[in-house]
Amino acid sequence: METELNVEKVQALLLRGPYHQWLGLQVLSVGKGTIEIKAKWREEWIVNPDGRYTHGGILAALVDLTADWALFSSTGRGVPTIDMRVDYHRAAMPGDLTCRGSVVRAGKQFSVSEARIFDAEGNLLASGRGVYSTPAQKS
Repeated sequence: METELNVEKVQALLLRGPYHQWLGLQVLSVGKGTIEIKAKWREEWIVNPDGRYTHGGILAALVDLTADWALFSSTGRGVPTIDMRVDYHRAAMPGDLTCRGSVVRAGKQFSVSEARIFDAEGNLLASGRGVYSTPAQKS
């Protein structure tokens, strides 16, 4: 990567996407191959009004985007998801979420990255791993 990324640069790039804006994402830290993001809880995330827990699709989206942006922190570019799995560990109740991502393997064609989603008390809510297409960019 030609330019050093910092929290402000990654935040500006991340928030170019309207969906990311809607999720209320805030980059807390970024390193080479790692990222930590906060997602500001929204009432619209609730799937069950009686139970008040967050829809699993929101957690899956957070796993995917966090793992992807961990790769971004080392490649300097967005990469498409090829495959992803998510494990749900407990219900996500109302409250902001912390998302931590890290690169597992950076390859010439395919890379693997993972993410974990935590509630404000530090409880693991969901985790997952994705495979991403990372061929060299054509000049």
